[in-house]
Amino acid sequence: MSGLLRDAMNKTLVRNSHGQVVEWIGRAIVSGKYPPGSFLPRDDDLAGQFSVSRTVLREAMKTLSAKGMIVARTRVGTRVCDRQDWNLFDAEVLVWHLDENEDIVFLNQLYEMRLTMEPAAAAMAARRSTAEEIRVLYTHVEAMRTAEDDKAFAFADLALHRAITKASGNVFMHSVGTLIEAALLAAFRLSSPASEPATQRDVAASHLRIVEAIARRDPHGAEQAMRDVILYGQRRISGTDI
Repeated sequence: MSGLLRDAMNKTLVRNSHGQVVEWIGRAIVSGKYPPGSFLPRDDDLAGQFSVSRTVLREAMKTLSAKGMIVARTRVGTRVCDRQDWNLFDAEVLVWHLDENEDIVFLNQLYEMRLTMEPAAAAMAARRSTAEEIRVLYTHVEAMRTAEDDKAFAFADLALHRAITKASGNVFMHSVGTLIEAALLAAFRLSSPASEPATQRDVAASHLRIVEAIARRDPHGAEQAMRDVILYGQRRISGTDI
């Protein structure tokens, strides 16, 4: 688990100096305070603003550069990169988008990516999963059904989707994890299924259909059941029929 969902739901999260600088500048870029093509303030000014050493600032800049958000040029300055260069699979970049921009177009694109990957992962799991992996899937569904609060439901939901990508047997499917977390975070912020017992039962039942299809080795059924679950989540965040 990347920790995106866990950290976003943890109001007491404390970051070190490096993390604080990365988060502040990253959010400022995503929000448009420093738009693509613009230059960040000089290093000395930023170090003074955050009351950190140049070493801490330099490491923070390396982190943001690795995310594709900035590029430093000697005697020129640090320029903000175009959005298309940002690593949107990065957990922090995703959560900054969710926090700073309530952009339904961005959220729908996020769900489009899930629709291209997760149904395929479910179909692979139907072909390749072990008996133990299937047992774990059932355990996660039961945790969703019996969750006593929003956080427990969210973690059980995430654990199930991640377990399915693992059971697919395809290591590249692991990269879908941050997309799943971001989509679930957006959905739970708008309205958690656990807030209504009937909805919680229905959502748990829809996820159970995925697991049952995997257990009976039905790739097509697993793929369709996963697609139904994702489309339901997309309808919840957009308020429209997909």
